Amino acid sequence: MWTLVYEQLDNAYKSLLETDIELAAQVAAREKRVNAFELKIDSDIEDFIALYNPVAVDLRFSLAMLKINNNLERIGDYADSIARFVIRTEPQPADRELFERLKLREMYETALNMLKTTMESLEMQDIAKAKSVFEIDETLDNINDKAIDTLVAYATEHPEAIRLCMELAGIFRKLERTGDHINNLAEETVFYIDAEVLKHRRNALKDLDAE
Repeated sequence: MWTLVYEQLDNAYKSLLETDIELAAQVAAREKRVNAFELKIDSDIEDFIALYNPVAVDLRFSLAMLKINNNLERIGDYADSIARFVIRTEPQPADRELFERLKLREMYETALNMLKTTMESLEMQDIAKAKSVFEIDETLDNINDKAIDTLVAYATEHPEAIRLCMELAGIFRKLERTGDHINNLAEETVFYIDAEVLKHRRNALKDLDAE
């Protein structure tokens, strides 16, 4: 499922940059596979818990996989939504200059790198690797904040592009939320490996830093 969701996000990215309607349609069609994986994995984990009554690391593994499964499905939803934007809007070559100004490529490549890193951290049971994505997520937040300002300025200069700018703002928001879900993947990986709960602790530390 993780590999499928990575491919979905990657292909949605390629379809957007290249205005590849056929590739975008493939992403939209494969969304059903992502949903089917989520249901199957949920069912398998529920059966495992019911049949084996796991404890300690096995229970942590089961609980972490349930949450990881849900977060992956949400990332798959974002990839599907971006692909459908490409199908609906068919971005023109002239829009690519705007994409460059928005740092769309950097935003996407950062999200893909984070997703790959978290998958590797789970496979290798590497806590340090899992935690490394938290700082990378700051890059997504910064690009998203600047992109909104750029889109407002562009829409002011080009009133005919207001709808496009609103749609692109939605895409950047989805990519920023993708980063949040990838953080969740990393947190659940750390919980499974080391029984360390990071969810609210990380948010509290960020609030203290802000103060």
